[in-house]
Amino acid sequence: MALHARLRGNDTATTDRIVAAAEGVILGKSRPIRLAVACLLARGHLLIEDLPGVGKTTLALVLARLFGLEFRRIQFTSDMLPADVVGASIYDRNSGGFSFHPGPIFTQLALADEVNRATPKTQSALLEAMEERQVTVEGSTRQLPEPFFVIATQNPDTQLGTFPLPESQLDRFLMRIHLGYPGRDAERELLAGRDRRLMIRDLRPAVTQDELQALQRRAEAVHVADALVAYVQAILSHTRNDADLRHGLSPRAGQALLRAARAWALLEGRDAVLPEDVQAVFPAVAGHRLQGREHNSPGTGTEALLANIPIP
Repeated sequence: MALHARLRGNDTATTDRIVAAAEGVILGKSRPIRLAVACLLARGHLLIEDLPGVGKTTLALVLARLFGLEFRRIQFTSDMLPADVVGASIYDRNSGGFSFHPGPIFTQLALADEVNRATPKTQSALLEAMEERQVTVEGSTRQLPEPFFVIATQNPDTQLGTFPLPESQLDRFLMRIHLGYPGRDAERELLAGRDRRLMIRDLRPAVTQDELQALQRRAEAVHVADALVAYVQAILSHTRNDADLRHGLSPRAGQALLRAARAWALLEGRDAVLPEDVQAVFPAVAGHRLQGREHNSPGTGTEALLANIPIP
């Protein structure tokens, strides 16, 4: 029992170190950072939606550094083709045959920057990679590295030159978060401080890849009581019967909610999920999966929705 407690304490110290290092670069955004870390510990993909210039790409770079992951940035544009993401076979004059040249998706952390500036056809190139952690090109299936994450950034769909992500694509992201403008004190420190790019360059990995995978396994092992499962099921049922929503949450969304809640509990130093953990991650997990009947933008009123469901 004492050994179990010590291991849990080590986990908390490790995750606190990761969050603190990220907060040293991304100022005044503790909650989005913790959600992003929880997303990766839950083996999920992350969507960061916000205005240009608030730190979306910086957060992705910071996470790649702190988790010690191989990193590639894919700048999505309207003229990009699926082969620019997954790769293609190119004729080799010397050998007289075709050889496969992997695309930038073959990395441990792929940053899909401004993903909604690409056409739906190119966006769909990410679907198999995100769901199956493999890509199929010209009839051949190739496995992606382990671990594998996609962090995508997107600008609000009210901006020119954007193609809204379809629901099937949005559902592949475990979480969607927003950063927003920094607070007054954080912005002042940001303006007067060091260049964020130089700070990222100086970051060192806070965990090894073996430690990352061990944390992921411990997140999966966080206990979920039967009453907590019933609470999540009540949330799903409520969304399906809410007249203000176009459709409710799917069983896969329920699984995503539990995975995220387990990872959040681990960040909080607990080995069992509480209703507060579900509530903490619910807006990030459900917001992009729910659409109001009167508005085409996803995810309004998630906090109000939770207020209508009794806590076990």
